[in-house]
Amino acid sequence: MKLLAKFNLMLILLFGIGLLLVSQLSREFLEKNARDQTLQQAKLMISSARSTRDYTEQELDPLLEKTPESAKRFLPQTIPFYAATVTFNHLRKDYPDYTYKEAALNPTNPRDRADQWEADIIEYFRNHPDQKQLIGERQTATGTSISLSQPIVTNASCLECHGSPTAAPPTQIQTYGNANGFGWTLNEVIGAQIVSVPTAVAEGIASHIFHTLLLYISASFIVTLAVIDLGLYYIIILPVRRLATTADLVSKGDLSQPELISKGKDEIAEVTASFNRMYVSLKKAIEMLDK
Repeated sequence: MKLLAKFNLMLILLFGIGLLLVSQLSREFLEKNARDQTLQQAKLMISSARSTRDYTEQELDPLLEKTPESAKRFLPQTIPFYAATVTFNHLRKDYPDYTYKEAALNPTNPRDRADQWEADIIEYFRNHPDQKQLIGERQTATGTSISLSQPIVTNASCLECHGSPTAAPPTQIQTYGNANGFGWTLNEVIGAQIVSVPTAVAEGIASHIFHTLLLYISASFIVTLAVIDLGLYYIIILPVRRLATTADLVSKGDLSQPELISKGKDEIAEVTASFNRMYVSLKKAIEMLDK
């Protein structure tokens, strides 16, 4: 096997081992980073929904309550739950994999009633009032899903519509009846904001970055190997090959070969210079013998 082939084989072997180690470490890191990135986006979405709820409650609701239309029919736009959900549904046009729900155990609108797993989250916040956030995973029909949840706690304005049926706006009773969404108390955890996203989203992000990283590393290795091969060929292999060819001819009695060009002060140049001295001495010795 040629020297260049041996050198390349050694480098490829070392690169393969290094790439294997890097791929194992980087994949774990990228998956964790992608998961954190996904959760960070979910946090921003929950914060956005909470801001929508606050805006609706503090600024939009007081204005709409004074309109003649509010006396004729119930306006869902005045309800923070409704405003946050509708706003998020518009946001899903850019983030279709994310789902949002303001789940409650006893909501006015049946659409907001918590499923079993959502009810478990609400009960967790009730039993742990100091906890303001919960991250979990659950199995769905489409695979594993990550959920980020925050509690919904009642305030004084909530009790205006959800305290007792007799105190609720008549239009609300006409629309939803008096069976659901009442009996809430101040500072009670009545629901949770829940953003869910399939783990496939984080895995897709990590996989894309991982394959891109491997592609760049492999491309860098190929370029590096090509540069090293060129340097090895012109600095070492080519001079050694010329030296070997000349030595072979001289060993067969051909003393007409010119001296090899020796440049620089590296080991190859020293070997070439030594060979030239030996070659000159050999030629003189043979010439003296011939005479």
